[in-house]
Amino acid sequence: MARVAGCLLLLGLCGETLTAEPPASTHNDDDLDFVFPAVSYETGGSPSSGPIGALFAMVHTFLHVVQPHAFPEDTIRKIIQNKFDPINNYEEPENVVLTLKVVHYEIGLILCAVLGLLFVVLMPLVGLCFCLCRCCNHCGGELHQRQKKNGPFLKKSFTISLLVICVLMSLGILYGFLANHHIRTHIRTTRRLADSNLRDLRKFLNELPEQMDYLVSQYNTTKDRAVLDLDHIKPLLGGKIHNRLRPKVIPVLDDIKAMTIVITETKDALEVVNQTLDELRNRDARLRTSLDQVRTDLNHSLEDPMCSRPPVSAYCDGIRRSLYQVDSNLGLDQLPSLSNQLDSVKDILKTNVTGLVEQGYKSFNEVPEMVQNQTSGIVSGSKRTFDSIGSTISSVSGQLPVQSTLSSLMFCINESETFINQNFSKLEEYESYRWLACLVVCCLLTLIVIFFYLGMLCGICGYDKQATPTNRGCVSNTGGIFLMTGVGITFLFCWMLMILVVVAFFIGGNVEKLVCEPYENKKLFQVLDTPYLLHDKWRYYLSGLLFQNDSVKLTFESVYSDCKENKGIYTSLQLENHFNISASLNIANYTQDIDKQFGQMNFQLDGLVLLDDVGKQSLKDFSALGLDQLDYSAFLAEMSKTITKGDLEAFAENLSATASLLSQGSLKDSLTVHAQSIRVILQQQVIPLERSMNILSQNIQVLQQTTKGLPVRTTLIIFSLDSTQDFIKHNVSSIISEESEAYARRIIGYFDHYLEWIKDTITKKMAACRPVATALDSAIDVFLCSYIVDPLNLFWFGIGKATVLLLPAVIIAVKLSKYYRRMESEDVYHDVETVPMKNMENGNYGYHKDHLYGLHNPVMTRMSTWA
Repeated sequence: MARVAGCLLLLGLCGETLTAEPPASTHNDDDLDFVFPAVSYETGGSPSSGPIGALFAMVHTFLHVVQPHAFPEDTIRKIIQNKFDPINNYEEPENVVLTLKVVHYEIGLILCAVLGLLFVVLMPLVGLCFCLCRCCNHCGGELHQRQKKNGPFLKKSFTISLLVICVLMSLGILYGFLANHHIRTHIRTTRRLADSNLRDLRKFLNELPEQMDYLVSQYNTTKDRAVLDLDHIKPLLGGKIHNRLRPKVIPVLDDIKAMTIVITETKDALEVVNQTLDELRNRDARLRTSLDQVRTDLNHSLEDPMCSRPPVSAYCDGIRRSLYQVDSNLGLDQLPSLSNQLDSVKDILKTNVTGLVEQGYKSFNEVPEMVQNQTSGIVSGSKRTFDSIGSTISSVSGQLPVQSTLSSLMFCINESETFINQNFSKLEEYESYRWLACLVVCCLLTLIVIFFYLGMLCGICGYDKQATPTNRGCVSNTGGIFLMTGVGITFLFCWMLMILVVVAFFIGGNVEKLVCEPYENKKLFQVLDTPYLLHDKWRYYLSGLLFQNDSVKLTFESVYSDCKENKGIYTSLQLENHFNISASLNIANYTQDIDKQFGQMNFQLDGLVLLDDVGKQSLKDFSALGLDQLDYSAFLAEMSKTITKGDLEAFAENLSATASLLSQGSLKDSLTVHAQSIRVILQQQVIPLERSMNILSQNIQVLQQTTKGLPVRTTLIIFSLDSTQDFIKHNVSSIISEESEAYARRIIGYFDHYLEWIKDTITKKMAACRPVATALDSAIDVFLCSYIVDPLNLFWFGIGKATVLLLPAVIIAVKLSKYYRRMESEDVYHDVETVPMKNMENGNYGYHKDHLYGLHNPVMTRMSTWA
């Protein structure tokens, strides 16, 4: 078992494994997740002792009282360093001091052991003397019981005392049975526990290559993501550049497009105005002709003779004075023609400014495509770089010293398993012998206690107050015999039991205080970590053993603590002193080629022209037409005039009213006809002409609003166009550089994220060694301390308590047996008693019948009364 414990200790400090914790994952902004797979293991933590743990704690408390001194770290260090030999070098002063320190530390255990040895030596001598004394009718050997007044009280006191002692002994024996059963039960599970730990250790060693392959294989996920981004460089890089330019370019193009719409609307408005104006002139000419004809005919009708006779002459004169109203009031011929402006606008539109603007939109929207076309060589070069990085990472992973560090452990595991398989049957055989021996010890004590119990039971049940000591019943006498039998067995075997108790006490107590407790509080590791303690030339033994380099501060305590906290072997064994994973996986070593590739990204956007010189000149020509300088007020003033100089409707009504005042005749009829003609002209010419003039007025207002501030607007548009084009020419390179750098950082970020993950996994998560710490705990804390030492201490505690209590039990049992056994003689008195005799009896004076009367004196007639 020592070899097994040694291998488990080495595995616990050098091993690695994965735990069954939830898988660790790393997350970045681009959802590139890596999940390190978990491996489940059979062996759990230290099992609970259950209810018997309270008894173990009680024994620990007793040991702390007996041995209150702290763990002697310095003393043990000096003993190991000086290779202390108390037999050959006891005269050396330093060894004398160490011996005194050891004795001082062990003083509590030594005193208890000395007391136990005194018990071993004295109990057989006392038993021998007791037997010889009884053979000489002393020490209770004489079957005679003297009469005492407090006899009943003494009997009850002895009975109660022996009963209490037997109960306490029974508890100690019960502790012994429980401890014996606990050892046997858990020793049977040791094979399963050892096999479970060995399978776990072998499993983590076998899983290591697969774990390394998994780490390397995750590079393909990173590379695929980077390649995917390279294949989508058009939206990722070109789209970014396009979005950066959009706030500058799109407003200018929108303004130019709006100006082309203005040009088109101006052309349409000019066409409408010019066409409407020509039509109005024609209508005005026809109206003038019609009105002239009406005036001529009306003047001719007023030459009628009736107009010379009053009162008709007054009517005719009124009509002549109002004839000026029947005339056109318009001066459309004085308005300028817009044909030249219209022709100029049409000439401007012949350049297809709208198409030029759409071409500008198209050219701008092709920026991502331009980026993609100009970076095709960089993309292919970056993909080749990704492949070379993968090969480099694979080579670095192969250089990790983890596999070489642990390659020898498989041999240790196999050797340990072989040792266990070969010796476990012997362990079970020896355990059977131990179990049987402990069972015999417990049964022997149980037999003694049973004799005491039976003695008290028979004595109490068979006791008769009226019976004299010589006439006691068979049951009572049997009780006394049982008590004396228990006393005899006690003297025969108690010293053997005490030898067993002393040996178990000294071994179990020292193992508990020097191994189990310091292992639990890690002081044992602190002793082992003392520089130059285990090897004269190695400052730190573990680093010298594993790496032949004792300068690395690798201690048992740190390795065990790291494994207990489930850290990886890279961190636990401080492998960074032999292979710096951070330097080997430095992102700069892998991404410098990618930086170089993207540093060469210097594509241009020379083909991005928002509007060519022809389109720009068209805008300038349109602005130079001076459409905003037209005399729109003259047009609007003309359009606001009345069609005729007078109200034709009122004039016609006046003619009809005048005609109604005249008598029948040609004048009356002609005035009526002329009134009707004026109404017809009003309905057919004046009113439609008025409507057309209103429409023309609205078109002129629209044209005026459209062309308002046209030169300023055009100038601003051209200025913005020139500024934007100049920005594209001089500043787009910086935008391309910034976005290319951001895009490169995006690509490099994947590899940075992967390398950080793989470094974190190798240093913290891969080969986490908590199960190996569990294996070490299984060997020392579980197997040695929980399965063996704790129940062993409970066994000697219970058996020792029962054995020590045999001493008062023997004394009380011997005294109590006198009250149960049948006596051969007793105290008697005469039937006729005198006062002095009674006084003597009240004073507890009695006389033996043989002394008073002789051995066969017939005078004796009656016994005295016994309480």
